[in-house]
Amino acid sequence: MESGFFAMLFRMKYINRWGLMRNTRQESLSEHSLDVAMIAHALGVIRNRRFSGSVDTDRLAVLAIFHDANEIITGDLPTPVKYHDDELRTAYKKVEREASGRLLALLPEDLREEYEQLMLPREEDGELWKLVKAADKLSALIKCIEEERAGNQEFKQAKLSQQQALDAMALPEVAVFKEEFLGGFYKTLDEQEG
Repeated sequence: MESGFFAMLFRMKYINRWGLMRNTRQESLSEHSLDVAMIAHALGVIRNRRFSGSVDTDRLAVLAIFHDANEIITGDLPTPVKYHDDELRTAYKKVEREASGRLLALLPEDLREEYEQLMLPREEDGELWKLVKAADKLSALIKCIEEERAGNQEFKQAKLSQQQALDAMALPEVAVFKEEFLGGFYKTLDEQEG
């Protein structure tokens, strides 16, 4: 049986994020997923090393890779629309779940369960998903910083919103990441190396 699952996943590179915003550089869903995976992994390492956690950092990174895969079908719905009210948020969650189901249906039956565990949130992964969500917000904050550094004031309010959302999460590993790593995104390449 021939499966289109991975061919669909590889279409992540064609889905642009921040559709309502003027961008100095487009960011694809594929790029975003890699960024979120790297940040999520780092948050897990910080939790384990600094806060006596026991997070499976490999699983955390893989969950982050697939966290927005359903957007291949739904597109990247802008946050102000997606979270406008509870009714719309609930309806969109249903659409996301159905989109994930459509992708999973492309898999051979014997592989499906493995990917369901990555694309459909499970209760036992609750702590991991909190870290993925935090990594998602950090990725968005970094995009805002990059746009601002490029002279684009369009992302000013989005940057503030991301900072507020991260603060509301009150995760110590996020505070560490912001304090120790976020400053690097305000520097040039020469300043990084110097």
